[in-house]
Amino acid sequence: MSTSPSIPSFKLLDGTSIPWLAWGNGSGQAKKAAVEAGQQALAAGIRHIDTAQIYGTEEATGHVVSGSPLPKDDIYVTSKLSNLANGQPVPLDQVRASVAESVRKLGFVPDLFLVHNPFVAPPGELKALWKILEELKDEGKLKSIGVSNFRVQDFEAILDDAKYKPVVNQESCILPHLLVIDSGDSTLKIEYHPYTLTHLQPVLELQAKHGIVTEAYGPLTPVLRHVTGGPLKTVLERIAERLSKATGKSVDLATVLLLWTRAQGAVAVTSSGNAERIKLLAEVSQLPDLLEASEVEDITRVGKTVHFRYYTEHMEIDFPLPNLPNGL
Repeated sequence: MSTSPSIPSFKLLDGTSIPWLAWGNGSGQAKKAAVEAGQQALAAGIRHIDTAQIYGTEEATGHVVSGSPLPKDDIYVTSKLSNLANGQPVPLDQVRASVAESVRKLGFVPDLFLVHNPFVAPPGELKALWKILEELKDEGKLKSIGVSNFRVQDFEAILDDAKYKPVVNQESCILPHLLVIDSGDSTLKIEYHPYTLTHLQPVLELQAKHGIVTEAYGPLTPVLRHVTGGPLKTVLERIAERLSKATGKSVDLATVLLLWTRAQGAVAVTSSGNAERIKLLAEVSQLPDLLEASEVEDITRVGKTVHFRYYTEHMEIDFPLPNLPNGL
């Protein structure tokens, strides 16, 4: 796959590359107008679209890609095997048909296909489900395969004698009721950002050990959902001011957080149905490395002093919370 040379990407375990910023169509206007907003995203310069079975936007994503003047190889698409419509696990004997339906709706095999959360599999069957995806990859019916919302225990269930390790772990959402819209019409789900670093440390260490890339939903939570912004606010303001002077353009706190996410080697997944917001995201996706190493460290260090997660429904299940203030 070739991506726009102006958009940085990360190398995955299987030798493929993934653009560092993705536009998702899971909720809000991005979901309601998935074709129009998707077309705007591609026209603006975004080259990674994130969808899922549970979003109901795979077919719309297929229309966006097939109707684009860009060759498919220039558009990276992620989709996900999600729970059934009633929230129940997917029976193992239905997994192949479910994947085939995603491919039918998209009109192509997605570049990356994820297990949307560990509860997609029936209890005790996570390893068996992963082996089905491995088989589909061997058969050429899937390309890169990965996971989403996995805790340490979920990785341990599948990594033992796995033929293919997950190439990514996306911090995303589980169920439709978790999909909400922020004031800027961006989707925020189970978060990865500086205020979750301490809590996620065991997962991040396991991923680093195995070369698994993090995909971050909700990277902008500290500036969009935290009531005061917490101790990070002054750090981000200082960095934004420096970058604004250095570039001659107005750089906001959200841009600083997205650049920090990239500096962590994490893919940033955000969503919007607003044309101007989509344009700004595309511009950020093409920015060079602007943060100094000391600034990246400052954001990381201060972020680790607070635990703040806006959505608690998944990553706080059987996964201990750190004894930290919430920064309010």
